[in-house]
Amino acid sequence: MLVPFLEKGNNAVPLLTLAIIVLMIGAAWFYLGRRAALLLRYREATKLHSLPHYYGLFVALSAILPAYALLVAMAIGDDLVFSNLIIDYVPLEVQQAQDFNKIIVLAQIQNVVDGINFGTPPEWVTAAGATWVKWADFSRMLTTILVLALVLGSGLVAYLKINPSFRSRNAVERIIIGLLATSSVIAILTTIGIVFSVVFESMRFFALVPIQDFLFGTVWNPQFEGAERAGSGGGTALYGSVPLFLGTFLISFVALCVAVPVGLFSAIYLSEYAGARERAIFKPLMEILAGVPTVVYGFFAALTVAPLLRTGGSLIGLDVASESALAAGLVMGIMIIPFVSSLSDDVINAVPQALRDAAYGLGSTKNEAVRNVVLPAALPGVVAAVLLAVSRAIGETMIVVMAAGLAANLSFNPLDAVTTVTSQIVTILVGDQEFESAKTLSAFALALTLIVITLALNFFALQIVKKYREQYE
Repeated sequence: MLVPFLEKGNNAVPLLTLAIIVLMIGAAWFYLGRRAALLLRYREATKLHSLPHYYGLFVALSAILPAYALLVAMAIGDDLVFSNLIIDYVPLEVQQAQDFNKIIVLAQIQNVVDGINFGTPPEWVTAAGATWVKWADFSRMLTTILVLALVLGSGLVAYLKINPSFRSRNAVERIIIGLLATSSVIAILTTIGIVFSVVFESMRFFALVPIQDFLFGTVWNPQFEGAERAGSGGGTALYGSVPLFLGTFLISFVALCVAVPVGLFSAIYLSEYAGARERAIFKPLMEILAGVPTVVYGFFAALTVAPLLRTGGSLIGLDVASESALAAGLVMGIMIIPFVSSLSDDVINAVPQALRDAAYGLGSTKNEAVRNVVLPAALPGVVAAVLLAVSRAIGETMIVVMAAGLAANLSFNPLDAVTTVTSQIVTILVGDQEFESAKTLSAFALALTLIVITLALNFFALQIVKKYREQYE
């Protein structure tokens, strides 16, 4: 809903087109700024403080960045303003109705604005949509004028600053540092926003379900009898998360038992034993595994690995479920092998050659040097690779849904069908959900608990990295 108004109208400039125009004007300012610096150098035989292209970059960045900032602000801000103002065009009797929902009303009006017709809308919806279109036309025109005026005006101001003593390189570096700092702030604020949104929704869930029942309950059955709503009381739903987290760790453990040894040993071979030709062949082939879509792995697990395990288990007298944690874990382990292998390979190659030479000088064989010197020195990086593999395994959903099922069984047996936290979150939030129900809010509680557990694992892993890194620095 942020930019559909920019794509309508015959006289308006679409958002993408306007952004490209700004970029082209910025390129023209770069040429003019660099040309002005060159003229100062050659025609007036003046020594410049910075290289000519820094003057062009300064003018171009000074023109483009404010214009893009205004363009983004207008694209987001006016839509929010329209959403608030258009409510005044909704009849009073509609607003006072018990089933009035602002989101639904805005969706109806937006359908008219987008030209999407589901039957014949009420007359007030059509009128509100026409008003929105008029506002959008004016906003498009105003946005185009202001953005073009800003890119030309700010570029001219920066161009007039060009002189032999102007420290354009320092100015460009300050602008770039500001961009990097802004990107960091955006990343931090995004993370904080995600955490707080999960925390607030989880608090609503824990107001309905006691936290001790959620953390220590052994039965997960979020299905309702009837249309239970938050705060209505009653219901037979059970929200014990122990089976979900047990299934998550069981499948992740199986996956790590496959990925860590295979990935680490392959990294050792590629970095220490393989020749250049072998490395050039095997390393790209192994990294292809990282590019295979997870749904393909899910098909492979459900159609090949699971039946094979079931058939093989029946031959030796084992009862293997058609959807088992073992099948999902094995295929997931194959999927995350490249994560362990590639990172471990890079870390092992980064170990200084002087350590290897010192080990050889003391009479160590190659195997002893790798085992007693190279691997301990690379241990922090290997731990980081394993930690990334753990995060990838915990967050995987498609393979679990297709190969392990959705049964929340409390079982330590990898031959049984289990489910994971991420699979249940997807199941709960699929389709139209009532965000006032405990069933839907339980997804946020699961996400919050998973975040806390992951942070705890990261903390302990960092302690291991810090302990062993100090020995080899």
